Amino acid sequence: MSASQHRDPAFLRARRWSLGAVMFCYLFYYTGRQTFGFAIPGIQAELGLEKQTLGWISAAMLWAYACGQMINGNLGDKFGGRRMMCLGAVASFLLNWLTSFGVGFKSLAAAWGLNGLAQSMGWAPGSRLVANWFGAHERGRAFGMYVLAAGLSSVLSFITSLIVLDVLHLDWRWIFRLPVILMLLGGFIVWLIARDRPSARGFVDLPDEQGQATSAATETAWQRYGVALTNGRLLLAGFAIGFQNTVRYGLLIWVPVYFLGEDFKSDPLGKWISIALPVGMALGAVASGWISDRFCGSRRSGVIASFMVLAAVAAIGMYLLPPGHLLGVPVLFLAGFFAYGPQSAFWALAPDLLGRSRAGTAVGVMNFFAYAMAGLGEPFIGWMVQHNPFGTQGLENVAVVFPLVAVFALCSATLAILIRR
Repeated sequence: MSASQHRDPAFLRARRWSLGAVMFCYLFYYTGRQTFGFAIPGIQAELGLEKQTLGWISAAMLWAYACGQMINGNLGDKFGGRRMMCLGAVASFLLNWLTSFGVGFKSLAAAWGLNGLAQSMGWAPGSRLVANWFGAHERGRAFGMYVLAAGLSSVLSFITSLIVLDVLHLDWRWIFRLPVILMLLGGFIVWLIARDRPSARGFVDLPDEQGQATSAATETAWQRYGVALTNGRLLLAGFAIGFQNTVRYGLLIWVPVYFLGEDFKSDPLGKWISIALPVGMALGAVASGWISDRFCGSRRSGVIASFMVLAAVAAIGMYLLPPGHLLGVPVLFLAGFFAYGPQSAFWALAPDLLGRSRAGTAVGVMNFFAYAMAGLGEPFIGWMVQHNPFGTQGLENVAVVFPLVAVFALCSATLAILIRR
């Protein structure tokens, strides 16, 4: 891309519209994936399933999402993010409704697991679209905005779930029926407004920083996989984000359970405290991408490691504070801020390592590790919550999630230090 095009107001406007459309779509994607924690008390009460069993249902979605990332990131390189994101929104809407009719472990796990496949059509293909419009020295901030949309999507999934339970006074099944209507709207907007690459708007496509002679359009899927799976730094980043995502989902799934408790209807305000977590996540996502571009010369590993160490500190702080303490809100906010913040640095790292033309595949491979490891963590956390030998039943038992995610955060930080761009 020429310097004149880089400053062309028409190009900058088209770039903003494409990024904005992808952000708008992903703003509602988590209403189809991160609402399960709010349904857990209702599912337990109606269907009598234990927390460890519910952890396996959550794991089914995470593992399906992980496998889907490995496939759909590559398909995003071939077919484009716009088409994949729209299709995923429609499919996830239908599968959330199917989940709402679950009557036991098998039906819930099957529907929720298939939903993981549908949800995997969003992030990696959308990341390829973002990478097509932004160069390496702008990518951290661009992915920061994209991850901001994902963080705000977590906020919306929390708020809409609480509205279903606390304002509309509906049962857990409606958590899977009403919020996902917004996801359909997001899919329509990305199809209408976004374009996969600058050439689709009449501009010259950006050159690949890796200097590849062969574009993803002419590479086979196996060639792209071969490059990704033999890149040691990408695999190291995959394990690092795997631990980071275990922290993220450990908090997203079990913090609502911690604040809802067994008799959440008796506390009109306490459950709303949980929103501090996704709000912190949303703001942290913007911060790490901006810091890595502005102060670290687009080097991501130090930012990732620093954030994960601070996430561990905040998680231990939550564990030490008694339930209902005034400091609970700011500390929970900081836990979300530092736990989710490294995501934008991680995703900017993927095209840094493999190039723009393989960005979808790179993000898909990293996200496979992220969700495969989070899926392993969920049943373990559920078992610890159910059988914690160090606590008692009730909120103290659920609180064991905080030291567990602190350990995972330190593992992520240790691996991140070893990554070099």
